[in-house]
Amino acid sequence: MITLDDSPIVPSRIPTGLARYRDRRPMARGGNGMLQSGFDQIIGRSVAIKMLLPEHRSLPSFRRRLLREARVTAQIEHPGTVAVYDVGDDEELGIYYTMARISGESFFDVLRGIAQRKQDTVAAYPLKRRLEVISEICQTLSFAHACGVVHRDVKPANIYVGNFGEVTLLDWGSAKVWGLPALDNSDTLLPTSRSGHFGAVIRSVRHRDGDFEISPLTPAQQLIGTPTYMSPEQIGNKNIDERSDIFSVGVCLYEAMAIAEPFRGINEEETFDNICSRAPTPPCERSPGLGIPQIADDIFARATAKQPSARYQSMRELIDAIHSLIDAVA
Repeated sequence: MITLDDSPIVPSRIPTGLARYRDRRPMARGGNGMLQSGFDQIIGRSVAIKMLLPEHRSLPSFRRRLLREARVTAQIEHPGTVAVYDVGDDEELGIYYTMARISGESFFDVLRGIAQRKQDTVAAYPLKRRLEVISEICQTLSFAHACGVVHRDVKPANIYVGNFGEVTLLDWGSAKVWGLPALDNSDTLLPTSRSGHFGAVIRSVRHRDGDFEISPLTPAQQLIGTPTYMSPEQIGNKNIDERSDIFSVGVCLYEAMAIAEPFRGINEEETFDNICSRAPTPPCERSPGLGIPQIADDIFARATAKQPSARYQSMRELIDAIHSLIDAVA
């Protein structure tokens, strides 16, 4: 039973900065920042606190990025995003922002559990439920696109499924916002050898045996996004719009159905080549024993077409297609 304390003990003196949050404990750590849990002793609620790693706290470019991430996340007010509560600049620990603390598991962990044949995960996430998760993420992205925001890093690791079935899209730090300046010069870095991929003859991806991969590929160049989910135009450093997110969702859709990755190569270079100039095995053929409806092949192929003009032109179109796919699941 959930109980609420109607007589909280409020400090006689309102603390400032991170002193407002007691019982801070590490939650996660990334390449640039870290996440802590804490208790807001003024409001009386648990929060998640994101801040920079010590080596980045004094660097203006990293401070700007974290502030930008907080503002973008805060302005996309939707059930499928995390609510931002506060932004601050602590004298000792630097810039931070606080947000709702969510509980559950990442969709990546769900797919990995299915690949590892964990019976409780398999039972909790049949094909229809996995498709529903993707559909809900599409709803969030549709709202974001209407607000002029392209996520640019949609992947199962950024999809969180809560303990009560809620689905949240995390990490808007790489988002492109129409009308706002780019993050910095790093998101226009282009490996020039990749520009020749466009218009190449489409060959087949050379799939390798093995379950859903555990280790992510990290781009050697500072491209915005995650290699195995990037659209061809992201890789080629072309102008992107919501159709780039549609491509990334298409990759997630494939993984949710086939429990396999459509474009992963042995390294970043082969992965980029697969995305830009090779066609993966259709999901029905890749995983014939998982009950994937035949129409899934066409939906995936259109969502991940090499040219943006050949894809679904809006997230709403993709949502309608996924709903028809859900209806076709036995």
